Amino acid sequence: MAELQPSGLAQVFMESRERLLRFLAARGAGEAAEDLLQELWERVSAAPAQPVAAPLGYLYRAAENLMRDRYRADTSRARREQDYVDATDAVVAEPGIERALLARERLRAVEAALSALGPRAEQVFRQYRLDGVGQADIARSLGVSLSTVEKDLQRAYRALGALRESDDAE
Repeated sequence: MAELQPSGLAQVFMESRERLLRFLAARGAGEAAEDLLQELWERVSAAPAQPVAAPLGYLYRAAENLMRDRYRADTSRARREQDYVDATDAVVAEPGIERALLARERLRAVEAALSALGPRAEQVFRQYRLDGVGQADIARSLGVSLSTVEKDLQRAYRALGALRESDDAE
């Protein structure tokens, strides 16, 4: 089977790889220089073989264009993220008195529903959902079986589900 020979541009790329990498790093690519070089290689190797008058200059220009595209994309992404943060901060920062009162009332209802389950079920739910303790660890610390912990969690979920359904009905 015949081995494929790289195009002239691909050959120049392979011979100048280190120089291109230094070029990207010197222009501020930092840790992204390798990624940009890989992207450049993908473009060069996928391009149809056509003669290029100054292949090294072409590669430098293509690398610079990739950096510019990456910079624009990063800037645009950062701007979108900041706009999102600004928009959500404005909404979250001022919940309003009515909304805060409703949230406190709902919290009291959730606490009452959990309390009605008994101290162990309430403790299991709080440790698992709020403290992030694993079910097996909870079972060991309380001296109960894993099945008991699971059943307590199911009871808590059912109670909170019923509370949510009653809230939705109102």
